[in-house]
Amino acid sequence: MLQQPVADDYVIATGETRSVKDFAHLAFVALGLNYEDYITLDSELYRPAEINELRGDYSKAERVLGWKPRIKLDQLAEMMVKADWDRIKKA
Repeated sequence: MLQQPVADDYVIATGETRSVKDFAHLAFVALGLNYEDYITLDSELYRPAEINELRGDYSKAERVLGWKPRIKLDQLAEMMVKADWDRIKKA
């Protein structure tokens, strides 16, 4: 996308549908922890117009750049957590 003749916006995503709760679970699994031991849910904090499905649409990146996701969301969560963990350990 950096080599395109004209700058544009692209969504880079896995295309998978997961909830924030699912992602939290994946992140804690990457550390060998049970998210339920650390996170509590409060239904009073749910947004009244909550969007039921959140999924990144990478179709433009695929069409214009020929890009497709090669990493699944669980792999991405693990990579993100491990990168943060490694950075914290070095500090």
